[in-house]
Formats: sequence, C-alpha cells, structure tokens
Amino acid sequence: MPIIGTSPPRVDARSKVTGQAIYPADVNFPGMIYGQAVRSPYAHARIINIDTSAALEVPGVLCVLTARDIPGHNGQGVVYQDMPVLARDEARSVNDVVALVGATTPAAARAGAAKVKVTYEELPALLDPIAAMQPWAPRVHPDRDNVIYHLPIRKGNVEAGFAAADVIVENTYRTQLLDHAFLQPEAAVARVDERGHLVIYVATQYVHWDRTEVARVLGWNQDRIRIVAPAVGGAFGGREDMTLQTLVALLAVHTSRPAKMVLTREESFLAHSKRHPMIMRYKTGATRDGKLTALEAEIIGDSGAYSSWAPNVLRKAAIHATGPYVIPNVKIDAYAVYTNNPFTGAMRGFGATQPPLAYESQMDELASRLGIHPFTIRWLNAFRQGDITATGQVLESSVGLIDTMLQAARAAGWSLEELIPGGKQDE
Repeated sequence: MPIIGTSPPRVDARSKVTGQAIYPADVNFPGMIYGQAVRSPYAHARIINIDTSAALEVPGVLCVLTARDIPGHNGQGVVYQDMPVLARDEARSVNDVVALVGATTPAAARAGAAKVKVTYEELPALLDPIAAMQPWAPRVHPDRDNVIYHLPIRKGNVEAGFAAADVIVENTYRTQLLDHAFLQPEAAVARVDERGHLVIYVATQYVHWDRTEVARVLGWNQDRIRIVAPAVGGAFGGREDMTLQTLVALLAVHTSRPAKMVLTREESFLAHSKRHPMIMRYKTGATRDGKLTALEAEIIGDSGAYSSWAPNVLRKAAIHATGPYVIPNVKIDAYAVYTNNPFTGAMRGFGATQPPLAYESQMDELASRLGIHPFTIRWLNAFRQGDITATGQVLESSVGLIDTMLQAARAAGWSLEELIPGGKQDE
C-alpha cells in the first residue's frame, strides 16, 4: 500500500481520543509509595541544616532522603552533570530539591514535606547574565567560569563591510524565559522487579540517556536499569532533562517498594528547563540599493544555574544569527552564561527561535531607512542554491526561500513587478 501522499491515521490516535492511552500518572503497583520534593525557596542560599525529625513522625511517612542518601554521583545533566539530584551545601536556584519525602499516601508525603525544616543562609543572587560575564562577578559554580560556552563566527572583514555601507542599523533585542506548558505535568513510577532490576515508567524524550543518568546516581551498571516511555503528553524539549527519574529511583531502591511522583502544574514550572532568554545586540549595514554588507552580533543566553543543553542551544543561535541572507562580512559571538535564575535547556527551535526577532527586525528597519519595500530587501539578499553561509556551508539543495517568497507575495496580492528590481521573478 503506498504511503506517500496519503494521510494514514496515527498509531496512537484512537487510544488518546478514547482516553485509553496509558500515561505515567496512570501506572500503579501494589504497595506503592508516593514522593514529594522539598525545594529551595531561594535563588541562592547556603544550606546550614536539614532537620527531618518532625517529618519522620508524620503518620505514613517512611523516609526523608537528603544528599547523604545518594549512593552514587550526586549530579545530573545532559552535557555537564552540574545539577545536583539533592542539593547538599548550597542551593543555586529555585529548581533545587533539598529533600525528598516518601510516604504511603500523597497526602502524607505532602504533610511530611511541610515538616522538613531547612535552615538557610540567603546569599546574593546573580540574576543578570551580562553582570555574570564580568571578571568581578562571583561564580555560580566555584569550580568553573560563569561563561559556559562561547562560539565566535568570522567571515570576511566587518570593518570594511560597514565602511562600504550607506546605512547602518544598531539595536538590542531581548527574548524572555518561556515555559513549555505541555499538557501532562511530570509523573514517574519506579519499581525494582523480581530480577533486582530497576524499571522506571516516565514520559521522556531521551530514554537511553535517562538510563545513563539514573545508573550514575545509583552507582549501578546500566544493564540493571530499564526506562519505559508510556504516552508522553507533550514535551517540546522540556522532557530532555532529569526531573523525576532519579528521585523515584532513589525512593524505590531505598524502600524496596514501588515509588510514584506526580507533579502539580506549579511544581512542573519549577522542575523542568525553560527556553533560554537571550540578549541580542545587532549591527547591520547595507548599501543604498539594499544589498547587505556586514553584520555584527553578540548573543548572550541566560542558562540559569545549570547548563543543560546550553552549548548546543547557543551554537545553533550563532549559526542562525545571519538569518537566510547572504552577508559577505560577519562577526558573531554567542555566549551561554550561568546565573542563579531557573535553568534553561531544549525547547522547540533549539536556539534558532530567538535570533529571527533580531535579524528580521533589522531588515525591516533597513528597508524603512532606505525607502524600499521589506519584501525587496529580503529578495535582494535571500539565500539561493549555491550560496555560502557565514559558517562556510555551501547550500547545495533544499533552498526554497525565493520560491516561498514569490508564493507569499502573490497570496498577499502584491505586485511582483514593483517589488522585484528589474521585474525578474526567478533565477
């Protein structure tokens, strides 16, 4: 049966629309316990003491785990393992979990968490990524610089390019922290099976890496850990980092009982990564006939307290900083920076989403300053097959921008003869 050109039904469509799909929150086992995280209320604080005695007296509470109860490595993260599973001496953001309560009911777990007494010494929080880049800035992590990653891209000679420009536009653009807001908040269940292997049921985008992370935290070999991904319920990049996997694993192994955690929406906002806020300083030059001559850009991504995918995200932001345009002279610097803000990571677009605000706004202002149509300046500089990007990539195929522009202009009812210099519509 031919598939191309048809619309076959999704394999999971019926189960989802009928409510038969199984999500992690639907998974239950006899004798299961429930977990509740205790998180830092401060963006930055020293942890002086954690008193669990009152929590352990709550009926139904079986355990209260802290950093000292982690048998393996107390760190997790897809690029660097810089995020603690349970913070020991210092909380670096409001994402940090400082204690984990296990109880026979969700209500008992919540009551126990409320009784955990954590003594903090609040510390100054570093919340501005530009300030965090300065030599005098305190380090978010004492063993590493606040600049996690820097990618410079150079092409041609930007000084000569700006000297050749008839108009130069300079602006700073900012994008905000953004949550994925997927439909299903995080949920996970862990159990030790009859072989002594740990099985974790969790909505995840990264089953093989989850296995690696959990094994590292437990100090186990990976062949004793199995990750099962039921229906996901949305992700958009937000399920690529650890949230509950290591926590339910610790509870299940510590108590020898199946362990479950289901987050509220409020807890979900605290638990997972966000889209990187970016500060983008752009300087763009063009000749009076609309041809781009130079672009200089500095892109600073706020990674929050932990790196997650920061190098990968800022690398893509740098590569896409020129947009789909031929620019002979380019200077780009992209930075990922630690702060005490909530940590940021993968989100749909993965660093390519933020720069269009900057480079397309620059194109609009250039067109306005030059007195030409916004379509025209884009047409004059748009990538064609065979063009070379700022990183040296030769575009050999799948370069459909000008065809798309023609279709869009016709749909808008614009006169192509007026918009395209010389009236030439294709090349």
